[in-house]
Amino acid sequence: MWITPQRTRGSLTKRAFVLHRKSLSLPLFMPDATFGFVKSVLSHDLKSVGIQALVMNAFHLMQKPGSSVVQSLGGLHQMAGWENPIITDSGGFQAYSLIHQNKKFGSLNENGIIFRPEGTDRKLQLTPEKSIQLQVGFESDVVICLDDCTHVDAPYSEQELSVNRTIAWASRCKKEFEHQVELRKLPVEKTPQIFGVIQGGGFFDLRKRCAEALLEIGFDGFGFGGWPLDSQGNLLVEILQQVRELIPQQFLIHALGIGHPENLVTCFNLGYDIFDCAMPTRDARHGRLYAMNAPASRISDPKDWFHYAYIGDERWIKNAQPISPLCDCPCCAHYSIGYLHHLFKMNDNSYHRLATLHNLRFMTQLTGLLANEQA
Repeated sequence: MWITPQRTRGSLTKRAFVLHRKSLSLPLFMPDATFGFVKSVLSHDLKSVGIQALVMNAFHLMQKPGSSVVQSLGGLHQMAGWENPIITDSGGFQAYSLIHQNKKFGSLNENGIIFRPEGTDRKLQLTPEKSIQLQVGFESDVVICLDDCTHVDAPYSEQELSVNRTIAWASRCKKEFEHQVELRKLPVEKTPQIFGVIQGGGFFDLRKRCAEALLEIGFDGFGFGGWPLDSQGNLLVEILQQVRELIPQQFLIHALGIGHPENLVTCFNLGYDIFDCAMPTRDARHGRLYAMNAPASRISDPKDWFHYAYIGDERWIKNAQPISPLCDCPCCAHYSIGYLHHLFKMNDNSYHRLATLHNLRFMTQLTGLLANEQA
């Protein structure tokens, strides 16, 4: 096999993640369908390349198209024409990426997040309770607690404040979740799961405090929270491993925002189960395509198992081969890389669809290979 994962779980083997009677193979990669869709592709396209579940964002959906619109259209599944599971993110990372970097967009306090959309006079408030109400109302299959996200380089005092808020908000989220389940009289088969998010930056003692508090509150699964890369863009392997070891092996853990192929493999080796990222689809739209180099038996160095094909490169003009002979996506099955280069240069919409499906199929092939190795 071209990848040799050194799992940290001993003899534990988890083969599936069951959500509302749908069994999802692990490891699971999900593209980000932030506003209820994956750009340039439709639901049946996603199924054709093996996508099992999607991540959508409650923070963004409450603004566009708006929570009342989502509910009037029958919830996220009905609205998006997606019958498979949907995980909704709470908005904690969006608060980090917007507010922490530019205070004009809002503020955080003990009660939650106050956000001011750019170009408007509106003021939106997202509390732990509101986040859960939105996600349960959207009929999500997994809801994620609102958390206070930080960058790993933030000082200890800021990380400690983040952990304290994250724990307090998680407790409120769990209480509101139980209230919503009771209020809506949700039967077991329609009750979503709820995940807590572990914060603490690069400080093990804070990660440990957060993990222990969340375990005491009680959740169905957990997420690794915070920006997962250092200032040089390197994956935080040591802290990722420490966090995975803090969580008992019977719980799934979601590597939130991690989807670079090499980083996904590394995190899988550390024991992570679930991944999501906008990178593969964004890379596809901007001309960076993923391709495996050779059949499994011919790979000697794990770092050489894939490469990037930059579709705008003039070298592809007359190339009649597919992007990758090892790929069975709709693009590689029917079109040459030379034709895809032509579509890219013409800025035709069909390029975005074909390229997106190719990169997503790469990701599902990768997780399939990892699952086979684990078996």
